[in-house]
Amino acid sequence: MSGNNINSVFYAGSYHPIQAGSIDGTDIHPHDNAICRALLCSSAGLYDPLGDPKAIGDPHCTVFVGRLSHFTSEDTLRKAMSKYGRVKNLRLVRDIVTGASRGYAFVEYETEREMRRAYEVCG
Repeated sequence: MSGNNINSVFYAGSYHPIQAGSIDGTDIHPHDNAICRALLCSSAGLYDPLGDPKAIGDPHCTVFVGRLSHFTSEDTLRKAMSKYGRVKNLRLVRDIVTGASRGYAFVEYETEREMRRAYEVCG
C-alpha cells in the first residue's frame, strides 16, 4: 500500500467543522460543545459576527500570530511585525481575569500586500 493511500485515511482534503474531530471523518452531527453552541446561536439569530466590538478591521489585511511567549508585549510585537509593513491595528489577546497574554495575536496591516509579506516570511 502506498504512503498516499495511508495518509488519505488520516488527513481530510478539506476542513469541515463538524467532521474535524471525527475519527473517520464521517460524522454528520456536531460532537464538539463549541460547535453545538455556535450552531444553536446561529440558527436562533443570537450570533452576530459583525456585532463584536473587539472584532475590528479588514480580515483580508489581518494575520494571526500564534505560539507567542507569554512575556511578549504589544510594543515588542508591533516592533517585530512592523518589519513587514505598516501595522494598522494589533490585538494581543489577554486573559479576561488575569490580564496575562494568551500567547496569540491578530495584526492588521494597511494593505493586503503587507499582510501577505508578513504571512509568507513568518508562516
